[in-house]
Amino acid sequence: MSRRCSITGTGSQFGNKVSHSNHKTRTRFMPNLQHVSLTSEVLGTEVSLRVTAHTLRSIEHNGGLDGYLLNHSATKMTPEAAKLKRQIKRKMAKTQKAA
Repeated sequence: MSRRCSITGTGSQFGNKVSHSNHKTRTRFMPNLQHVSLTSEVLGTEVSLRVTAHTLRSIEHNGGLDGYLLNHSATKMTPEAAKLKRQIKRKMAKTQKAA
């Protein structure tokens, strides 16, 4: 299992640790991944995802999973998140047509 966010695709980054004596050592900076179950109000289901803490805060700021996915570009998402966004849009269109 790769250490990537299921929505944004954020992965590990590389850099240097720099000591007081200015000695540089290569290191990996891992994302703060959390296993969460987020509820999609439109689909009426819970979606189990592995997301970074930053993405989780953004989801809460945008009013839930549906609001976050609909407000962000599908090109900046993982294929899994883009598929979920398409499902939400389809369901919304179907309910709009029925009303």
